[in-house]
Amino acid sequence: MKKVLFLYATTDGQTVKICQYIQNELSDYECELQNLNENGDVDFSAYEKVVIGASIRYGHLSKNLYRFIEKNLEALNTYKVAFFCVNLTARKEDQGKDTPEGSVYMRTFLKKSPWTPKLQGVFAGALRYPQYKFIDRVMIQLIMKMTGGETDSSKEIEYTNWDKVTKYAQSIKEM
Repeated sequence: MKKVLFLYATTDGQTVKICQYIQNELSDYECELQNLNENGDVDFSAYEKVVIGASIRYGHLSKNLYRFIEKNLEALNTYKVAFFCVNLTARKEDQGKDTPEGSVYMRTFLKKSPWTPKLQGVFAGALRYPQYKFIDRVMIQLIMKMTGGETDSSKEIEYTNWDKVTKYAQSIKEM
């Protein structure tokens, strides 16, 4: 059976949830899921495809993601590897912030990274106020207030557009 490796860097779990959703869409593949922050060693030749997902926190992707890219640049450029990022700004689909071209985070990633993924995706994350520590809740409320988002700290809102994730999964099959 064909194998796909999912590597993820997540803060609150939405990125891994998206990875698991894509895994379900790739039912013809044997899928493996690994936390990028726990394991940086990957034998790319053991997989037909690799999918990397990472979340934005306070405007930044995980430093471990950039370390992984530097360490594995040759393999990333050789094998079939897709990348997606998850952030709350992507909830603004009407403004195109859920596309690689319209996402400031994806554009920043592409400037900072020596690797340009062949398949890129941008997905809205989830707002989970009750789960956040006090300082995170206050900071995220401030950010959401500045960007016209939800500030009610009793709410949990999932902004992920699952139809868009399904289309991305189809693109992974085709790559």
